[in-house]
Formats: sequence, structure tokens, C-alpha cells
Amino acid sequence: MANENAKPAQVGRYVVSTELKTVFSILMFLGVAGLVVGLIHDPQRVWMAYLLAFFYFTSLALGGVFFAALQHATKAGWSVNVRRLTEALTSFLPFAALAAAVFLIGAPKLYEWLDKAKVAADPILSGKAAYLGATSFVVRLVLFFGVWLYFAKVLVGKSIAQDSSGDENITHSLNRYSIAFLMFFAISYSLFAVDFLMSVEPHWYSTIYGVYLFAGLFQATMAFLILVILYLKKQNLLNGYVTEDHLHDLGKLLFAMTVFWAYIAFSQYMLIWYANLPEETKFIIPRCEGLWIPVSLLLLIGKFVVPFIALLPRWAKRTPVHLAAVSIWVLAMQYLDLYWLVYPAYFKHAPRFGLYEVTIFAGFLGLFLFTVSRFLSRNNLVPIKDPRIHESLHHHVTY
Repeated sequence: MANENAKPAQVGRYVVSTELKTVFSILMFLGVAGLVVGLIHDPQRVWMAYLLAFFYFTSLALGGVFFAALQHATKAGWSVNVRRLTEALTSFLPFAALAAAVFLIGAPKLYEWLDKAKVAADPILSGKAAYLGATSFVVRLVLFFGVWLYFAKVLVGKSIAQDSSGDENITHSLNRYSIAFLMFFAISYSLFAVDFLMSVEPHWYSTIYGVYLFAGLFQATMAFLILVILYLKKQNLLNGYVTEDHLHDLGKLLFAMTVFWAYIAFSQYMLIWYANLPEETKFIIPRCEGLWIPVSLLLLIGKFVVPFIALLPRWAKRTPVHLAAVSIWVLAMQYLDLYWLVYPAYFKHAPRFGLYEVTIFAGFLGLFLFTVSRFLSRNNLVPIKDPRIHESLHHHVTY
């Protein structure tokens, strides 16, 4: 058997095939068509589907920034050869900002706190008006995306520039930027989750909602990263740079975030059940009644039990086909999780899923894959002049 950890050849260039470009175009067309048709026939539901897809892919893009920043902040060497692939995810952020601006058009269809008459008649909404208001919502949105885009530009831009200059000072400077980003991200993503998802039920609140969404973000990001690596390795573009030891560690991170998500989900449920306060139980009760019960059970089993068991053995994290199947499953469950958080607020008796959800998600998927593919085709797949690359080239997992 060939030694994967031997000195690698020059890293290859990724070329987006015409067939893939056609697929991306078809997916985006379906998204636009679904949005237009939905706005005519069922505007509230189509904006719900838009919200889910927007939040799903924005979280993946932010997951790319977070992973890259985490590696710089901890001065990690093992992950250098996979870091560029997470940097590619950040290329969707400018489009996410535009999608957020479009969403402002439909926001009044989903958020009752944007209705001044309802706010005036509801003492709870009136008490939250200083935070849940149109002006403050837009200000936070502009602030969050402005800072996220700035850090993404710095972290990714400097990383790419190093491929040409080889300046080791860039690596040291990114440590400071990364620490600053991680501190801002912890607050901003939590509030972003509150603004877009938790506020669909403004009378309810959870103090660990942001952590819950972050667990799903990191879990889904690891799953998507694994799929990108396996796809590129199949094209012989990462040979010698990314080995099964890297996949093993990414599989362990995927497993860890699966357990972490379950821990946070249980903590949130337990505290609501134990306190039994009306303002909290109103969130859980609709999800534990009628046809929502199978969805809740599927979420529990699908997002925790299945990946937990599937990733537990050592071989599972080193077998590409198995790891790919688990990653695809995790990404599907991430969508189900967001669906479970939002749709019961509007459809309390039974789930609704169909053409609008599928087409709009397809549109965002096409745009996301287009931006990621374009980034990978324009840049080196590996930070070839990162001073810590030797650690990644000789990375071994013994447990």
C-alpha cells in the first residue's frame, strides 16, 4: 500500500466542470421560481422556507470562519491542510448579506413584533420593544454582517496572500484577529439566532438558544468539510496533503459536536420541563403533540442516536464511504432541526413540507455550492506556505 504521508507532489488545481455549473444554475433557477410562485400563492410559508434555507447556509459560511479562526487562535498545526477548505465556505457570506436584505421584505409576514398594533396591545411585546423593533433589528443585522465580512476578508485574504509572499508574520498576526473574531462571534451569532429564529415566538425565550444553534452550526460544518475533502480526494487533488488521519480527527470533531448538541438540547428541555413555567412550556407543548411527535422523535434519533452509534468505532472515522454517508445524514438532520424550531410556531397541529421548502432550499444550495466551487477553483486548495504546514504533512492519529 502506498504511503499517504510521503512527501506530496505539488497540490493540484480544482476545475469546476461544465456539468456542475449547469447543475448549480438549475438549482438556483428552481429557487427563484419557487420564491416567485410562493409569493403569489402563499407568501408567509414561502418566507418561512426562505428563512430556514438562509439561516442554514449562512451558518455553514460562519462555521467556515469560526473553524479557521479557531485554528489560528490555538496555533494548530494539524489542520493547516484542511483549513483552506473551510475558508472556501466564507465566500458565501457576501451573498448571505444580500439574502438578508431581501428577507427584510418578508420579515413582517413572520414576526408579529414588527406589527405596531400587536405590540401596542400586548404588554409582553411592549416590554421587549426596545430590542425587538424594526430599527434595532436592521442595525444589528448590518453590524453583524459588517463585522463578519471584515474578519472573513482579513483571515481568508491574508491566508491567500501568504501563498505568494510566504511571510510568516501573517500567521502570527492572524492569531490576534482570530481571538477578536471568536469573542465577537460568541455574542453576535447568539443574538443572530435570537433575532431570526427564536423571535418567531417572541413570548418564549431560552438563555442557551444561541449555544444550541452553535452546536448545530459546528456539527454541520464538520460534516460539509468532510464531504468536500472526500470529493476532492476522489479527484486526486489532495493526495499527500490530507490523509485518513485528518479525516479521523474531523470525524472525532463531528462525533464530539453530536454529543455536545445532545447535551445542550437535553439541558434546554430539562430546565423547561422542571420549571414548568407557562412562558417556557408553550414552546415544547406543540412539538410534543399530534403529528409533531414523529418529527421530534426523528430529530432526537436522527441527530444524536444515529450519528453517535455510527461514529463510535475507530474504523467509522477512517472509512470514506461510511463517513460520507454519516455526513450527509447529519446535514439533513441540521435542516430538520431548524424546521423543528420554526414551523411549529405557525403550523401547530401538523407539519407542512412540500414544493416551496424543496425549491428554495435548492436555490440556496446551488448558490452556496457555486460560491464555494468558484473559490476553490481560484485559489490553492492548501495554504502551501503556512509555516506550520510540516505539522499537518506529518500528522498521525494514534487513538
